[in-house]
Amino acid sequence: MTSSLLVLGTSSGAGKTTVVTGLCRWLHRQGVSVAPFKAQNMSLNSYVTAEQGEMGRAQVVQAQAAGVAPEVAMNPVLLKPGSDTSSQVIVMGRPVGNLDATSGWRRKHALLETVLEAFHDLQDRFDVVICEGAGSPAELNLRSSDIVNLGFARAADVPALLVGDIDRGGVFASLIGTLAVLDPEDQAHIRGFIINKFRGSKALLADGVDRLAVLTGRPTFGVLPMVRGLEIDAEDITDVSSWADPVPPVGDEVLTIGVVAFPRASNLTDVDPLVDEPGVVLRALYRPEQMTDCDLVILPGTRATVNDLAWLRARGFEQALGSRAREGRPIFGICGGYQMLGTVIDDDVESGLGRVSGLGLLPVRTRFHPTKVVAQTRRTLEDGTTITGYQIHHGRVTVEGGRELFSGEGCVSGSVSGSTWHGLLENDEWRRRFVTDVARSAGRRFVVASGTDFARRREERIDALADLIEEHLDTAALQELLDEPRRHTAQRVTLHLEHGGRRPPAGRGRGHDPSSDAT
Repeated sequence: MTSSLLVLGTSSGAGKTTVVTGLCRWLHRQGVSVAPFKAQNMSLNSYVTAEQGEMGRAQVVQAQAAGVAPEVAMNPVLLKPGSDTSSQVIVMGRPVGNLDATSGWRRKHALLETVLEAFHDLQDRFDVVICEGAGSPAELNLRSSDIVNLGFARAADVPALLVGDIDRGGVFASLIGTLAVLDPEDQAHIRGFIINKFRGSKALLADGVDRLAVLTGRPTFGVLPMVRGLEIDAEDITDVSSWADPVPPVGDEVLTIGVVAFPRASNLTDVDPLVDEPGVVLRALYRPEQMTDCDLVILPGTRATVNDLAWLRARGFEQALGSRAREGRPIFGICGGYQMLGTVIDDDVESGLGRVSGLGLLPVRTRFHPTKVVAQTRRTLEDGTTITGYQIHHGRVTVEGGRELFSGEGCVSGSVSGSTWHGLLENDEWRRRFVTDVARSAGRRFVVASGTDFARRREERIDALADLIEEHLDTAALQELLDEPRRHTAQRVTLHLEHGGRRPPAGRGRGHDPSSDAT
């Protein structure tokens, strides 16, 4: 019988994604056939599978950790926000329409059948399925339409662990409070806790962990330390804090690259390979004044091309980018950012605003089509180098001048260039040439490193996460949880405010018999 485990968090950013990634690699190391699963993901960072389906990038990295190819069954429902109130819905890799926040969330529950079919399909083919929740299971206003947290756990009969981020403060209150507001049937699926991002001596936590077991009747499976530099593909946005500590340069100077932080920026993971390049300093740009000393400005992808173009104009970027282009200083656009650099955008699909003038810095025109382009891409360059990437867009770009960026793709005019490809900078040789050209154009004494291998660096990060699982979690207890039949006899937790602060009756840890509880 296939084993399964759901990793929940007390909040977004608590560490669910990294814990699931580490667990997948830990199991894979033991020769276990394992698959990741996230029933519903709300993310603007997505990927295209070999079957030309769209899924969240976080589950792609988790699949890599598990040693298997990513597939849309691992993320059957993907929501891509286009505004604060509406998201495009991707079901089993294909767009099926939009979900309105004011009325559509109740309809989301109808997707549970699709979620369960995908989950059971993975169960049929793998020994273990490690599932990831979304946000917090204590969002009481969303419980009736929940298909990813405890709504999924109850429907699929899966036990769960709850991760708390101690770096935010109040971790014990967050763990106990999350549990206490759930109904008894939901509580029964949460079998224990993981404390994440701890700094200091674990001895200082001992009393709190013991008290947590007394109050909840559930064990803490371990305390994971705070470790910098292990960032993997972000689910929602790139953690720009990781840009603050660049790798020292090989040459005399650094290369400063600014990335415009659109409100609906998508696939900001495209710039992750630049974080590992020695001497490259990344900067998130919110105002045009911040790009004055940047050697390159990148306009990334976006889920709301026309609306983010309006945001760009309102902040004064249009004039600053125009001046930059006239001065011959490099600008690079990716997907939606590439479309903005053109002359015209015709959009009756995404924004419904029709024809809108672009920035006029590249001789390209874009027309949005209802049918979405979702494809993996590959080119062999004249020197024999093969580069790969993927495309996700409604906008079809027509090039009307300039020269190609490479082998029939993209456009270059002066110091401005663009491409529809995501993942382009993950190609090490192409990235090195691109960065070298930017440095030459900027007049920097910058030397690109010869041995930067982004794929290997990602593997090292995944292995480091698995090391943390092995060193800091009770892996024997985790294995027991994976092996045991579903019993649903965990202790019920209530808010015992009437006790005036006195300890309510409860057992300690795993040995407690919840059947003896009166509450």
